[in-house]
Parts: sequence; structure tokens; C-alpha cells
Amino acid sequence: MTTPVHEAIGTPGQPWGDAEKAQWRSRQARRRSYAEDVVGTIEGLRGRFDVEQYGELDYAPDGRYPLFAIRSRDWNDALPCMLVTGGVHGYETSGVRGALQFVDMHAAGYAGRANLLVAPCVSPWAYERIQRWNPDALDPNRSFHDGSRAGESATLMRLVAPLQGRFLMHIDLHETTDSDESEFRPALAARDGKAFEPGEIPDGFYLVDDSDNPQPAFQRAIIDAVAKVTHIAPADAGGEIIGSPVVAPGVIEYALAPLGLCAGITGARYTTTTEVYPDSPRATPEQCNAAQVAAVCAAIDFALAHPADASGERG
Repeated sequence: MTTPVHEAIGTPGQPWGDAEKAQWRSRQARRRSYAEDVVGTIEGLRGRFDVEQYGELDYAPDGRYPLFAIRSRDWNDALPCMLVTGGVHGYETSGVRGALQFVDMHAAGYAGRANLLVAPCVSPWAYERIQRWNPDALDPNRSFHDGSRAGESATLMRLVAPLQGRFLMHIDLHETTDSDESEFRPALAARDGKAFEPGEIPDGFYLVDDSDNPQPAFQRAIIDAVAKVTHIAPADAGGEIIGSPVVAPGVIEYALAPLGLCAGITGARYTTTTEVYPDSPRATPEQCNAAQVAAVCAAIDFALAHPADASGERG
């Protein structure tokens, strides 16, 4: 077994400073290509959809990373807006591939019914390094708040800002992996100078609803759709998934906006975070991608069938 890259950095029990974060960054090796895997795929969609560069991340000496979003070509201000985000955590591969696969296979079917905005890879540096954090050892999915120091988060919020109050639905595509327990959660504890407390990785797909705006019927519709593609995570012996009480089969709740989570940035009526389990012996990479696609389609379909009000805002 390889040694986790965070080990032997800093002093146990003391939070990392700039030197320790720089040491951590120096150990992050590029393992795949954002330009080839993601940008190349997006370029192939330009004939059917509008593609915009909404920013660029300059992470010298590692490179510059243009950020792209895909929009409905027939954008109509009278229609509700739906936001799909993937790759907020770059290592969560099916979030990126599922978002792109949804656009390729299904997005055109919503023409004239909804405005779609898809940001398929929010964290390209982390995508290339199969990493959770950005180069500054920040977790973008805890950084969606005013004054964010994570460029990935701040740039996406600027993209979304002109449409605030018009989103009916936002689905953020994620994974829970074995490496969360073996690498990323221990690294978080080391970075923050805390003791690591082992947890349990659930086997299967689950969702994170917003505890400040729970939408149980919306979550259930997604779970029912995904259950046709892959298995749903059961609760553990304590009735929890990753330390949170299960409020319905395959559903837990977080306070999305207060925690700085991506799914909390729009104030939409319907919000959720998907969590696919790619390390399950019962799921293939293709099933994981298909589960994300099924979740996106079910989320949009439910929102269109149950509009909250004319503006798409919460009641």
C-alpha cells in the first residue's frame, strides 16, 4: 500500500502553515489531462450548445486552466433555469463525466422547457491530480461563501450571480470514495492539526438534501430513478450515512449554504448533492456515470413537473 502523501508533513497536532501546504502541493503529480478529457469533449458539443469560458485559474507553475460552462442554445428568459455542476472535487470522476454525458445525450430534449447551465468540471487542477483540494490545500466544496479564497468557488459564484432568483433546480454531482477514508479525511485532520477519527464508507448511491429547505419528494424521485441503474446506500448500524441520520432511503441532510457547499449557491427551490460510490464491487464506471445522468434527468423532470412559483425562488 502506498504511503498517503500528507504523511510526514508538519507536526502532528499543529495546523499546517504555508510551508507545509507548499510541501503538500509539491507532492501532487499530474495523472490525467483536463484539456484532453474535458475541454476536448466540450469542444465537441459546440455545434449543439452555447459554450462560454467563465474564468481562468492561474496555478503557475502547473499551468493555466480555462473554466467552461455549457448553456442551452435556445435560452429563453421566460423559462426556469436549471444548474448542473460537476467536478467541484476533481477526483470524483463520474461527476465530470456524468455532467458531460447528460449534455451529450439528454440536454437537447429540454429545449423550449428549461434553460440549462452546466459547469462540468469546476476544479480542473484537482481533476488532473485526482485530488480533493485545490493547490492551496483548500476544499472548494467548503468554500462557496462571500470572500472565498478558493478560485474555483469564487469564479463559479460569479457565473451564477446574474441568474440569482431564477434557478428552479441545482444538482451538484459528487462521489464518496474509499480514498475519502484512506487519504482525504486523514489529510484534512493533519492539515487542521486534529486527530483523525475513522468513519465508514457507504456502499451505494445517496443524496444530500438541504436541512434548511428539505424537499423529500424531490429527493425520492431521484433515488427512484437511480435505483434502476445502481444500488442505493443503506444506513449503517446507527441509522446513519457518513455520520448523518438517514431521513429517507438513501437521503441525508446538511445545511448547504452555511457549510459553504456548492449546492447552496443558488437559493433554488430544489437542490441536492449526489454521492456515487465508484469503489463498489457492484458498480462499474459506466454505471456510475449513468447514475449521475439518471439523477440529473430525474431532478429536472421533477422540478418541471412541480414548479415552485414563476420566479423559481423558494417559498
